[in-house]
Amino acid sequence: MTSSTTIAVGSASRDDRIESAAADLGVLAERDVALAPLTTYRVGGNAALFVRPRTMADLDRIAAVVHDTGLPALVVGRGSNMLVADDGFQGIAISLTELSAAERIEGDIVTAGATVALPQLARRVVAASLTGFEWAVGVPGSVGGAVKMNAGGHGGDMQGCLVDAKLFDLRTRRHGWVPAGLLGLRFRGSDIADHQVVVEARLQLASGDRERSEAELNEIVRWRREHQPGGQNAGSVFVNPIPGELSAGELIDRVGLRGTVLRTASVSDKHANFIQGGEGGLAADVVELIEFVRARVAAETGFLLRSEVRLVGFAVSDASTSDDDPGVTW
Repeated sequence: MTSSTTIAVGSASRDDRIESAAADLGVLAERDVALAPLTTYRVGGNAALFVRPRTMADLDRIAAVVHDTGLPALVVGRGSNMLVADDGFQGIAISLTELSAAERIEGDIVTAGATVALPQLARRVVAASLTGFEWAVGVPGSVGGAVKMNAGGHGGDMQGCLVDAKLFDLRTRRHGWVPAGLLGLRFRGSDIADHQVVVEARLQLASGDRERSEAELNEIVRWRREHQPGGQNAGSVFVNPIPGELSAGELIDRVGLRGTVLRTASVSDKHANFIQGGEGGLAADVVELIEFVRARVAAETGFLLRSEVRLVGFAVSDASTSDDDPGVTW
C-alpha cells in the first residue's frame, strides 16, 4: 500500500497510527463508535475506528491498513460472546453486515454469510423442510462466530453439518474456501485465528419433516426460556469441563456462588453459568466476577474453568488465539 500518511510502525504512537489508518481508509472508517450496543453484554467502550466493508476489495484494503499501521483488528458479529473493556478498543473494528448478511438454499446445501443470525437461519432451513440445524435456534450468535467457536447445543454443533468456510486472512490477504476438516474444529473452539475472518459458510443438511422440525424448534425455545436468563449476558460463560458429564454450572453451584453480586455484575439466580451485566454497568465488574468464580471453583474443586467469553481491550486477554498464532493454513 502506498500513501503519504503511512508511517513507520515502530516509531509511531498508537494515536499516530490511528490517524494514519483513518486517513488511508477515508470514508470507509468511522471514529469512536460505541461497541456496547453491538454486544449482548451492552457494556464497554468505543472502537477507535469502525469499518463496514461492502466488498472483498474493501476487506483487502482494510487488511493492507492493518498491516501498514500494526493496529489490532477486531471482527464484530452479533457480540454474543464478547466483552469490551470500559476503555474501549484502540484499533480497527470490522463489521461484515454490509458484506455477508445473506443466505441461499440449494437443495440440501445452505450457504450463509458470516453475519446471518443462527436462530433466523434455523427457522428458514426448517421452513425449507431441511433438518440438522434445529439446535441453532437456541444460540444467539452469527454464522461466522459459530464457525470459529464451533457453536452448538441441544445435541448438535457446527462441526456436524459444516462443509467448508470462506476465510479471509488479514495478515496474508489470502482468501478462499477451506474444508471443515482443516479448520481444527473441536468442542467450542477451532484453529481459526483472530486475524482470520469467516466470510461465509456452507452447510450440508438433510431432507426432513417440516412439522416435526418446527415442533423441535418450539421445544428448544421453550426450554431455554424456562432454564436460562435473558438480559445482559453472553450466554454460558465457562466451557463445561467434562461435556455430557459435568457442567460448569454444577461446579459453580457446588461452591455456592449462584446469585453472587459484585457491584454491577452478578451470577444469575436462574443459571449459575450465566454472569449478568447491569444497566449502565461496567465491563470491569463482569470480568472481575468471572475471575472470582474461576478462582473459587479451582480452589474448591480442582477444576480450572475455561471461559467462552472473548475479552476485548483488556490488559490481559482471554482470547482463544494469541498475536503469534498462525491460525488455519490452507
